[in-house]
Amino acid sequence: MRSLLSTLLLVLAAAAQAPDPHSVPSIDGAIGSCTADFTITDSANAPIYNAKIKVHIAYGTWSVRKLDLEVSTNVDGKARFTGLPNRLKRNLYFEASEGDRQAEAVDDVNKTCAAQFTLALRKKSADK
Repeated sequence: MRSLLSTLLLVLAAAAQAPDPHSVPSIDGAIGSCTADFTITDSANAPIYNAKIKVHIAYGTWSVRKLDLEVSTNVDGKARFTGLPNRLKRNLYFEASEGDRQAEAVDDVNKTCAAQFTLALRKKSADK
């Protein structure tokens, strides 16, 4: 009886620690108050799990400070960047990819501080 109770408690503890697959993964750049929310899908509009979204940020005087951020999507194809800069000399270019599929998005944080993107990943072109 004691071992059954111990086993039950371990199973309950493991279930309580399991991450929510619908929780939106987020990464904080900590250099401003802007955000970028992403929904990543395939060509049939189905969400893509574990797609990688990257952004390179050059900021500060003469853009000498650099920051590279990456986040992966959840089971719903969603991910979020927070703490993006409020003002930049150049646009932010986001690259999303999974396997041999990719897509890009551009954000001008000077105009859109709370950007929302839905990207359909497509196979990379072979002409490169």
